[in-house]
Amino acid sequence: MKKITLLMFGLVQTFAYSQTQDLTALASGEHTGMNALFDDKDNLYGYVSIYSYGKSGEKTKKFEYVILDKNLNPVANKEFEGDITAASYVGYVDSKGQIILKPSGIDYTLVKNKDLFTPVSMVIDPKANTITRKIYYDYQENGTFKELNEPKNWKEQRKENREEKKEKGYNYISAVGELKQGGYFAIEYKDFGKYISNNSLMKFTPEKKEVWKYSYNTNGDKKNYSALTVLEKDEKYMYCIMKKVSDDKKTFNLIVIDMQTGKEVSNKPVTGFSDETIDNIDTFYSGYRKLDNDKTFDDKMVIVGKTFSPSFDQLGFSRLIVNKSDFSTSAKSIHFKQDLTTYLPKINANGYVENGYMLHSRDMYFMSDGSVGILTEKYKPMSEYNAPKTTDLVYIYTDKDFKVKDVKVFEKEKTKWFNSDYLFSQYLNDGKDVVFFYRDYQKDQVTKEKKWNLFINTIIDGKFKQEIVPISEKDNYSVTPYVAKEGYILLREYNEKEKFNKIRLERLNY
Repeated sequence: MKKITLLMFGLVQTFAYSQTQDLTALASGEHTGMNALFDDKDNLYGYVSIYSYGKSGEKTKKFEYVILDKNLNPVANKEFEGDITAASYVGYVDSKGQIILKPSGIDYTLVKNKDLFTPVSMVIDPKANTITRKIYYDYQENGTFKELNEPKNWKEQRKENREEKKEKGYNYISAVGELKQGGYFAIEYKDFGKYISNNSLMKFTPEKKEVWKYSYNTNGDKKNYSALTVLEKDEKYMYCIMKKVSDDKKTFNLIVIDMQTGKEVSNKPVTGFSDETIDNIDTFYSGYRKLDNDKTFDDKMVIVGKTFSPSFDQLGFSRLIVNKSDFSTSAKSIHFKQDLTTYLPKINANGYVENGYMLHSRDMYFMSDGSVGILTEKYKPMSEYNAPKTTDLVYIYTDKDFKVKDVKVFEKEKTKWFNSDYLFSQYLNDGKDVVFFYRDYQKDQVTKEKKWNLFINTIIDGKFKQEIVPISEKDNYSVTPYVAKEGYILLREYNEKEKFNKIRLERLNY
């Protein structure tokens, strides 16, 4: 284990390279947030920092964005009028290379409850440094598109839904999205309250002319219905799981739809999992946080979900591979007690390890050969008289057949109230390897000085390596690590009272 040393801003530091940016100097507004931007291949694009200037109109609030490249150089900024109900924004890069600012929360303080509405996203053209409101479309039941210029307030929307339900006996629901290749994609169905029916997927040209329509669940009711989950789509195909329910019997099939014609090109059963497992394979929640549980490669799609019992107890993890060449599937599972007892002798069938602690999933990493790394943390939920706690991180590493290859336990101090000491991860070497970061917060029993260590863990060519960065926080200053370009970490030091808000790149030794 190699140890490297880092002392924070204003102190001596021993790295060969560092670069600092003062977030308070970039704009005069109140800083409301910053996040990393990634392109559609998960490569770091840069960062966006958001500033608020407060209410500017009856329904508007003035903001400013500043775009930083991955070396922390400011490359663009502009003030803009956002919705008054937007607390702040988080950014992401869409498939067209535009930067989308999505509202990150609702500001309830500037409007009355009866006037609350959902704020819309903003679209930045980074080449022209222009920003516009994102255009939304509503697909109507009569087959036409309607541009939504102003969002309806929640009270008005609920009233319209009640009136429609009273008149028709159902609510017509639709959603429209843009396709990377151009044009639009829409879904529609009728919501009768206790069941839905008349589902359709539709593709449209950029001029909003229908190209094809794929319909299913045309006569759905409470006991007999179909549900379609879209796993992935590319230029050629859309890969879906179709669930059909007839009374209490369920079947699951992989449906592959031609993106040019809307016709089924494959329809094969998916077997090897319990109904509860395959029914939830597309999503993976850890507490209230949704994990990224899939990765698409040139030849296959790999998905990891929870292995569920019929009573929805988690028994382990399940991996589904969809092969793009022949549309076949492969189902494999890991069970807590059966497959992990060798490494964690006290683990039970539901993932509890000792003293009320359970394995709580934090992240997962997908390699091109089908092997998967699953990072978990020993977590004890909050009870009536006890705070939530976390202790060791446990890394489960599988081979290409999803058999447990090794388990690494990273011991750390008990942490209260923090729901997790895990921070973030990123792929290295074009996705072949991975690095993940976590903290271990400690307090000196004699000096009472706050100290915590940053642990940097690399898995390169299947080999583990760990480095430790001791972080020193000055009184009333907080230090937060962020993801950075490969070989670096970004550290933000913040003190609200002193109006100190700086970020810094530091080179790492891997």
